[in-house]
Amino acid sequence: MSSQLTTPSPEHFFRSINAYQLSQALKGAIDLDVFTAIAEGATTAKALAESRQASDRGMRILCDYLVVTGFLTKVNGKYGLTPDSAMFLDRRLPSYVGDSAEFLLAPTFAQAFSDVAAAVRKGGTVIDDQGTMSPDNPVWVRFARAMQSIAFRMARTLTELIKLDPSKKTKALDIAASHGLYGLAFAQQYPNLEVVAVDWANVLEVGRENAEKFGVGDRWRALPGSAFDVDFGEGYDLVLIPNLFHHFDPSTNEKLMRKIHAALAPGGRAVTAEFIPSESRTEPPHAATFALVMLATTASGDAYTFSEYEKMFANAGFSRSEFIKPPAGIEQVIISYK
Repeated sequence: MSSQLTTPSPEHFFRSINAYQLSQALKGAIDLDVFTAIAEGATTAKALAESRQASDRGMRILCDYLVVTGFLTKVNGKYGLTPDSAMFLDRRLPSYVGDSAEFLLAPTFAQAFSDVAAAVRKGGTVIDDQGTMSPDNPVWVRFARAMQSIAFRMARTLTELIKLDPSKKTKALDIAASHGLYGLAFAQQYPNLEVVAVDWANVLEVGRENAEKFGVGDRWRALPGSAFDVDFGEGYDLVLIPNLFHHFDPSTNEKLMRKIHAALAPGGRAVTAEFIPSESRTEPPHAATFALVMLATTASGDAYTFSEYEKMFANAGFSRSEFIKPPAGIEQVIISYK
């Protein structure tokens, strides 16, 4: 057995070079809503095919593939959901994340990864000068709608980590607000909180819909435009910056953080939610590998370590920054104090 484990094999290469097949198989199962059908009791290939107007043969082959790749179980010819699939791929549940496939597998990103060697030679995206950052790129409206279930959990986590005085009138700035869920989570918890959301105008419409749906539309205000250009105002107790800094180089991030520092009231806090790798840049896997996503899709973005963020934020005027790894989720949090 030990010799088999140490004998070189091309298996890892072939599994990796064919990884796109898993992505598309998973997307096909999401498009067919296979996981929800199994949760509802259709557990054989025939029953699944009938419920989804598909062929028995096609459904059997797809589901067997998902068993092998760890998304389904199979016992005596009946398919079942793994714990992860049951939690995150049953469309009936609020924890469902299947909609994110529409964004994560968008043509823009497929194009960005079509020639990684060229991106490495250039040191940034080769799809166009702005990559995915142009304000009229529809991918960000797609992002706002598709990533809400994932963001909802992280937003709730932030409200547990960061407390405001519920008796005082307070103000929060939600930068790159997208769906708005980070600011809205605080608005729901603090009835005296006003939220100002910054993003491109077309994206903010999604946030406006959510503000109305959550019953806080009268305390949510859109501020359309680039975070680098619009006037934030001042006196904010809290500034939320979810998943933005990784798109830019350090000097650009420092410029934005100086502007955020000026907008904060004395004693205010800036909260960064990001994929932050270790100092070795090799773990945790989701954060360490995210750097390649930034190489392929942006002109100068990266997955920055905490020490790099700490330096950027100190240069922007913040007195100190605190690194927090939440008990759940794949993002890390930095709280910076004015």
